[in-house]
Amino acid sequence: MAEYIHQLEGWPKFHWSDEKLAVRLAAVSRHQGRLIGRMESLGFQLRAEAVLESLTEEVTKTSEIEGETLDKQQVRSSIARRLGMDIGGLRPIDRNVEGVVEMMLDATQNFEAPLTKDRLFNWHAALFPTGRTGMAKIIVGDWRDDRQGPMQVISGPIGRERVHYEAPSANRIDREMRAFLNWFNEPVAIDPVFKAAIAHLWFVTIHPFEDGNGRIARAIAEMALARSEKSPRRFYSMSAQIRVERKGYYDILEATQRGDLDVTSWLVWFLNCLDRAFDGPDAILAAVLRKAHFWQSQAGHAFNDRQRKVLNRLLEGFDGNLTSSKWAAVAKTSQDTAARDIDDLVRGKILFKKAGGGRSTSYLLVVTAADALREVAAYTRTHAGTTVWGGAKMPSEEERAERKRVVGELAEQVDALAEESLREQITYRSFEMLLEALQGNGFYPDGQLVAAVAFAIGRDQQASPLLASTRL
Repeated sequence: MAEYIHQLEGWPKFHWSDEKLAVRLAAVSRHQGRLIGRMESLGFQLRAEAVLESLTEEVTKTSEIEGETLDKQQVRSSIARRLGMDIGGLRPIDRNVEGVVEMMLDATQNFEAPLTKDRLFNWHAALFPTGRTGMAKIIVGDWRDDRQGPMQVISGPIGRERVHYEAPSANRIDREMRAFLNWFNEPVAIDPVFKAAIAHLWFVTIHPFEDGNGRIARAIAEMALARSEKSPRRFYSMSAQIRVERKGYYDILEATQRGDLDVTSWLVWFLNCLDRAFDGPDAILAAVLRKAHFWQSQAGHAFNDRQRKVLNRLLEGFDGNLTSSKWAAVAKTSQDTAARDIDDLVRGKILFKKAGGGRSTSYLLVVTAADALREVAAYTRTHAGTTVWGGAKMPSEEERAERKRVVGELAEQVDALAEESLREQITYRSFEMLLEALQGNGFYPDGQLVAAVAFAIGRDQQASPLLASTRL
């Protein structure tokens, strides 16, 4: 009795219910079309930035799915260099990062070229430049063999392993891959999004390599999606969404590979995941426009190279708080020079001191009012239990708890105001009313943060059309 799908009579003649998929496919196609239209309407530079961010997400997340964490800045630098983009401060790049980038860019930028055995071998060799996965030596740039036993997908500790899937024997791979590649390269009368989903499933079911099958399967799916859009520009990341839904991804793969040739459930899952992936560019676009708005709004300020480098890192996403020590490390300069760079930006009201002082002093980059408002909300939540009480009578525990609850609710309202400021222009009075309510409950937000809100709201009121375009 067949245990896996590749053992069934009729393999690989997949079938599905068009009736169950029609409405979902139509909705996904509309969402896909709106996204591409929106992104294509951007100017060349913004569109290029959006592509860079999307490809960076794709490369980092496809590796995270397999438990490998790549340096995001290295990935970004590698992609930018290969796309001919000047982002400044390009970093030295590890060979394993270059390999994933090479594969993904070849798949998406050269999507019209045939997918061949040699091309797959090149992708595989790029993924494993040392010929090893971790400490283990593997066959690189060629199909796997069965000398170590059948290829199995296993989880669990040694002695209590669970076999999720067993791939076709090695002596079938060449025949299986010829059939797959012929199907992938020839025109097929199915929706191109369905073709991407089936290509992913079919390849990962054959599992032709010792390692890297998941990453290559996702690259093949991205290649098919690029063909469906007739464009090398990637504005969303399927792998980023799969990373979020990793458990569901592995569950549906196992269920499908242990099922029959009706792959309707797999196609439903793939369509739903892809549809959710189309929401990712909203955050990417907001970040790209935010960065462009910042540099446009600061056109009159003379920045040195160190300041530009660190500010770009902040605008692209910076882990933790910015301190003078981190500034010195990123800019590769001395602590004294870092302090002078920061002081210059504080005077220009580009950076604001956050709560705390001395060695713990950290700084906030304020691009829009939302940045400052979110920081006020975070500060308020952190210190909600620290309030000033009038009168000689000490408050009871119940009174303290009630006041902490009220202050916490006001923090949520400050956060909501931050979100509102991204959609429409707000006035300082709208924040001032919340500030008065906080003070009425004995809570006084950090003065530097309050000043940052006032300054940012004033600057937003004179915002460029670019910033206004981020408001929906």
